[in-house]
Amino acid sequence: MNNLKICRITFVILFTIFNSIGLYSQVVTPWFTTGDNSKLLQQQATLNFGTNSGTTNALVTVNTATSYQTMDGFGFCMTEGSAEVINILNSAQQSALLNELFDKTTGLGISVLRISIGASDLSSSDYSYDETSGDVNMVNFSLAGPDLNYLLPLLKKILLINSDIKILATPWSAPRWMKSNGSWIGGNLNTNCYAAYANYFVKYLDAMKSQGITIWGITPQNEPENPNNEPSMTMTSIEETNFINNNLGLAMSNAGYSNVKIIAYDHNCDDTVYPIYVCNNSSYVDGAAFHLYAGNISALSTVKIATNKNVYFTEQYTASTGNFSNDLGWHLQNVVISSSNNWAKTIIEWNLATNTNFGPHTSGGCNTCLGAITVNSTTTYTRNVSYYIIGQISKFVQTEAIRIGCVNSSSSLFTSAFQNPNSTIALVTYNSSGSSQSVKVVSGNVSFISSIPGFSCATFVWSPVSNAILCLNNNQVLIYPNPGTSFVILKQTENKSKCKSVSFVSEDGKIALRQSVSDAGLEIKVDISKLPKGVYLIKMEGKASVSYSRFIKQ
Repeated sequence: MNNLKICRITFVILFTIFNSIGLYSQVVTPWFTTGDNSKLLQQQATLNFGTNSGTTNALVTVNTATSYQTMDGFGFCMTEGSAEVINILNSAQQSALLNELFDKTTGLGISVLRISIGASDLSSSDYSYDETSGDVNMVNFSLAGPDLNYLLPLLKKILLINSDIKILATPWSAPRWMKSNGSWIGGNLNTNCYAAYANYFVKYLDAMKSQGITIWGITPQNEPENPNNEPSMTMTSIEETNFINNNLGLAMSNAGYSNVKIIAYDHNCDDTVYPIYVCNNSSYVDGAAFHLYAGNISALSTVKIATNKNVYFTEQYTASTGNFSNDLGWHLQNVVISSSNNWAKTIIEWNLATNTNFGPHTSGGCNTCLGAITVNSTTTYTRNVSYYIIGQISKFVQTEAIRIGCVNSSSSLFTSAFQNPNSTIALVTYNSSGSSQSVKVVSGNVSFISSIPGFSCATFVWSPVSNAILCLNNNQVLIYPNPGTSFVILKQTENKSKCKSVSFVSEDGKIALRQSVSDAGLEIKVDISKLPKGVYLIKMEGKASVSYSRFIKQ
């Protein structure tokens, strides 16, 4: 059977089961990270969809007709300390690392960064942007110091690689003079400083904007129920709500920053009362952010359902005392896959980079936090476990991807599936058993089978329509011109019944343009001036026959 006949059969199947978009010509690319380190974000031999037959010990069904949240991105917290150590690298090595991390085509494609407003516990010192007591008008506000020296230059380089990256900014503490105890550690925000602190946020957004850096979202306080970190500040749910409603929300809106998301809470999953209260009592709040040092990841769904607002996962650390296989498994199960399945729109691990002593950090900050990258010297760096934890999803799931239906039959297999804006599908899996699992993945009425090693992650990527379009020989329908820009003339190459309609089908399986034909001659002229650029399947339907061809709109 020649290729043309194969493709004809393929497309008859395609349009018969169009909603399931199952194609024999689909090529699947697997990428593995194994718990024994033998494969680290390593591409495997491609697989092909085939007839849905045979049995395995695990069945995964992916359903593009079922959709959930739209993903905002995946990434890390780039603390001032991590910026400091990355700046140790020489120019060539730093450029290579940043491209490896942030390039959307050749790298991990990190799409969101969380940064601190002032110092975090993984800064080399405690600092804020205005330590002048009583400066309620922020006359002395300035980014000068560690951020201007290390963080901002690095952010500017990252934006040159990925201008679409989202930046979430969070304070660990207000300036000391605004706090009840006048200390970097603990204390709460004095009520007579609420307006001044709101002004502090606005000045920060202004200052970052003047540096060419747009802040996508803020949280009012990192871990508001933790008084022990350095720096830290407590803030009750009532205090946070009052601060947002009476000061921060209005100040940001009046300054032209109503588009910057205000995300509540930013703490552990063991308390759902706090985020539910803030979300349900403030129209300024977009949703709530979570960590998982306590509680259960299902808290995200609890808050989502109770508030009908967005939820985000914004921090989880890996420790220098940890084990690669154990950390890979726990984070893939609980952070990457389960937070996605519980409606998280972002998945953010903790520190991006540390030095060989697990610093810099404040005197009371974390001294066992392992960065995704360890910078060893001016010329070398090491990739650690969180690099692969995030890489197994960030490299394959794009910003604005939609989580889609995905169910599996194995209690030891964790799965989540996404459809990207370019129509590709990414299935992220983790095998929590100690032995390999033979897994059958079903999409529509076709499937493929893969063996996933024990304690290992596998991400499978495929395109539901584009592979079939590309296989089609361009000779069932003659198209002039092809590629085209404003109009095309179509002509069937074989003696067919009179054409009744012409459809242009995009790579995601949707009909982008359809034209009925009432009196078709040998040639049909179609206006494509409003058709978006891309690759299309052209389908010419007659009473008793259908013809196909591939077309590129420029």
